[in-house]
Amino acid sequence: MKLISFTVPCYNSAEYMRKCIDSLLTGGDDVEIIIINDGSKDDTLKIAQEYSEKHPDTVSVVDKENGGHGSGVNAGLKRATGLYFKVVDSDDWLDTVALEKLISAIKANLAAGNCPDLYIANFIYDRIHDGEFYVSSYEKKMPEGKIIGWERVKPFRYSHMMLMHALLYNRERLLESGTVLPEHTFYVDNIFAYKPLPYTKSLCYLNLDLYHYYIGRADQSVTVGNMVSRYMQQRRVMLEMTDAYSWDEIRKLPKGLKKYMWHSLQTIMMTTLFFICAEYSPERKAALKDMWRHIKARDKKLYRKLYYRSYASAVNFLSWRVRGYIMMKSYKILCRKVKLG
Repeated sequence: MKLISFTVPCYNSAEYMRKCIDSLLTGGDDVEIIIINDGSKDDTLKIAQEYSEKHPDTVSVVDKENGGHGSGVNAGLKRATGLYFKVVDSDDWLDTVALEKLISAIKANLAAGNCPDLYIANFIYDRIHDGEFYVSSYEKKMPEGKIIGWERVKPFRYSHMMLMHALLYNRERLLESGTVLPEHTFYVDNIFAYKPLPYTKSLCYLNLDLYHYYIGRADQSVTVGNMVSRYMQQRRVMLEMTDAYSWDEIRKLPKGLKKYMWHSLQTIMMTTLFFICAEYSPERKAALKDMWRHIKARDKKLYRKLYYRSYASAVNFLSWRVRGYIMMKSYKILCRKVKLG
C-alpha cells in the first residue's frame, strides 16, 4: 500500500517541474506521484511520460484538457490510491529530509493502529532568487507529534492559517467530504483547506519545514496585479466556502474546529474584499453587492456574522475609496512580512 499519493497539477511546467518531481521521488516505494498534464502547450507531457517510463511503479500521468488547478486536483484524487493525499504544485517542492521524517511518522502511527485523519506540517514561502524566505509554522497552536482532537488546537489570529501546502489529508476522509474544486478558477486551495476539515476528527502536527512554496514568477496568482484582476474568481471561491456549511452547522462543531472554521471564513472574506475593492468600477460594486445578497439569501445567520461581527465589519461601512486604500496597504504589509514581494 502506498502511504502518500502526491498529485502534481501541471500547466506549461516544463521549465521547473523536474525539481518538484525529483523531491517527491525520494519517498521511494511509500509514495505514488500522479502528474496531471492540464492541456499544456510545452514539453510538460513529454517530461511527465519520461518519469512514468523510468519509475512505472511510482509515477503515473493523466493527460487532460485544460481545466485549471482545481480540475487537476480533482483528477488526481480520482486516480489516487494512497492512505494520504497531498497536492504539490509543479513549481514547488518538498524538503527531502522532512519528507523522510513524515513517512516515518506515518509508519509508526500505522503500526500502532492510530492513524490521524489529518497531518499538518510547516511550509516555507521561498524566494530563491534573492534568498528571502518565511516559515509558516504551527508550534504555538497545537502540540507536536501527538494525535489530538480539535479541542487541543488553540485559536488562530489575523492572517495565520493552515493553507493547502500545510495539509496531508487521509484520502478516505477527503473523499467523504465530497470536496470537488471548481474548474477554470484560481485560489481554489482556500476551498481545499476548508471544506474537508469537519470530516477530520483527529490530527497530528509535525514541526517539519516540509513544503517549499516558490515565490518569484510574474504570472503567479498571488501577485497584486493578478489578484486585483481575478476578483470574480476569488468571489466564486468565497461563495463556495459560505455555501459549504451553514452557521448552525459550524457552531455545532468541536470548539477548536468551530473557532478555526470561523477564523478561516473571516480571513478569506477579507481577502475577497481586497480583490474586489482594490479598484473601483460599477461591475465591481455590483459583484460585491451580489455576493452579500447571495450569502444573506442562503443563510441569514451566517450573513449577519460575516457582515456585522467579523474582521470584515471593520471596513464594510467605509467609503469604497477608503476601504480600497486600507486593504491595499494591509496586503502590501502582509506581503513584506511573508516575503511575497
